[in-house]
Amino acid sequence: MTVTIYDVAREANVSMATVSRVVNGNQNVKPATRKKVLEVIERLEYRPNAVARGLASKKTTTVGVIIPDIANIIYAEAARGIEDIATMYSYNIILANSDQSEEKELSLIDTMLGKQVDGIVMISDAVTPKLVQEMEHSPVPIVLAGSVDETNKFASVNIDYFQAAYEAVQILINNGHKRIAFISGPMQFTINSKYKLEAYKKALEDANIEVDEQLIVFEDGSYDGGLESWEVFNKLENPPTAFFAGSDELAIGIIHGAQDHGRNVPNDIEVISFENSKLARMVRPRLTSVVLPLYDIGAVAMRLLTKIMNKEEIENQSVLLPHRIEYRHSVKTSIQE
Repeated sequence: MTVTIYDVAREANVSMATVSRVVNGNQNVKPATRKKVLEVIERLEYRPNAVARGLASKKTTTVGVIIPDIANIIYAEAARGIEDIATMYSYNIILANSDQSEEKELSLIDTMLGKQVDGIVMISDAVTPKLVQEMEHSPVPIVLAGSVDETNKFASVNIDYFQAAYEAVQILINNGHKRIAFISGPMQFTINSKYKLEAYKKALEDANIEVDEQLIVFEDGSYDGGLESWEVFNKLENPPTAFFAGSDELAIGIIHGAQDHGRNVPNDIEVISFENSKLARMVRPRLTSVVLPLYDIGAVAMRLLTKIMNKEEIENQSVLLPHRIEYRHSVKTSIQE
């Protein structure tokens, strides 16, 4: 049978209010009484009912976390950042995968609210009008992590995706390349189409290099997508000599496709990715990559949420973290490690 607060109070010969004060860390309890209650709690293996406590305090100290795919190493890093800060501030998390589906995102927000969470951290590849509408009606705060809200209605944590992508393409231009391919994940994802792609085009235009639509490919962001893209590019009459890839998996697919055709990286072609996951260090040659600090993005988003939930003063609800490019060996300007 489940042990209740009534059982603890009866066994310790105190009131339920006293047990509640002990459980909630209220210092207005005599040391001897606190010791007796804690001994009974341990002996009976009493576990406070978080839902019941939440109904009384209007807080459950639980936060909902919605991410596209926990199996993806990048999102896993973000989730770890969120969880570490949640633990630091004594919050539990409920983690859910949206599978990059708008319908599931909407459903999960409703589910999280039904579980009486105090707030939500969300990673979404496309903050759609329907999603904005749903979040606007949320009775608890929602913070976006690594997600662009073009309405600027919600707190968010990101990097300057446009500037980071521009700098990456500029490296390839400065290395003398005129035929630079752009390969990214799905076009409907905001960061891909409105930041990475636009930065790629702007960098080429600023260097007086004509934008060739044949060199722009949107894939599913996977390793296989990179391999398939290499085959497409390699069949062109004037194939690219450099590649800006929107993810590490895409970049590795490009590298392996090139190597399968006897090409050397970086002597024959150069590749820069946008992610810097562990894969960037594991592939050979190691990938030069824009560092997407998703652990930090997750951690800062969770800290921002705690401030909003506790009604603390916030200087800026749209946080931009610094970015950098990690030079390795997939471009000729690499720094030897």
